Amino acid sequence: MTATRISSRLSVSAVAALLGVLVVGQLRGQAGVPGLSALTATELTQLIANVTTGNDLLRNEIGDLTRQEAHLTETRQRGDTTVGELADDLARIRAWAGLTPVSGQGIAVTVRGPIGGDGIEELLNELRNAGAEAIAVDGLRVVVGTVVAGAPGSLSVENAPLGDAFEIRAIGSPQILTGTLTRTGGVVSLIETTYPDASLSVTPVETMTLPATLRTIGPTDAEPRL
Repeated sequence: MTATRISSRLSVSAVAALLGVLVVGQLRGQAGVPGLSALTATELTQLIANVTTGNDLLRNEIGDLTRQEAHLTETRQRGDTTVGELADDLARIRAWAGLTPVSGQGIAVTVRGPIGGDGIEELLNELRNAGAEAIAVDGLRVVVGTVVAGAPGSLSVENAPLGDAFEIRAIGSPQILTGTLTRTGGVVSLIETTYPDASLSVTPVETMTLPATLRTIGPTDAEPRL
């Protein structure tokens, strides 16, 4: 038997003995009370046993209630954590879908001169492939269904005409995005070769804010499957 177990048993015995002394003392103090003075030693012993049993039951009930309180507190904390995690996930999904404004570092691509819609679409695809997390054309957020179209000199995005000079902004790593667009044989050089009267310049931006989309986004034929 380990020293810890012996110590625990001695502690329990000491507590039991102390309770017995307290109960006997209380009964003796009430010896003058009618009813107790007439009890025999056997009856007093039985009474002490009943009081001790009642105390044990109360202690057990206190222990059960304490454990229930701890369990409820832990459950509530877990619930709060889960709700917080779900809210964070929802915020990221909404930002990724373009439903909320987003801020961060990135690049600004200034487009000047006549260029066709196919050239701008190639540029947007290259930005996505390079890891751009959010893109806006002339201040309009690019999301699913956004198309830049038109012949050189008559471009439009979301049915809004683009001028002779406009800006495309993308949030992401400035180094990666700039390197991808401006590398030898990259999309910028290809566009300028295809449209020799157009020019594109890429500028890293330390921080920018892109607006939320104006489009109503939501499936019309698909249904979520959990």
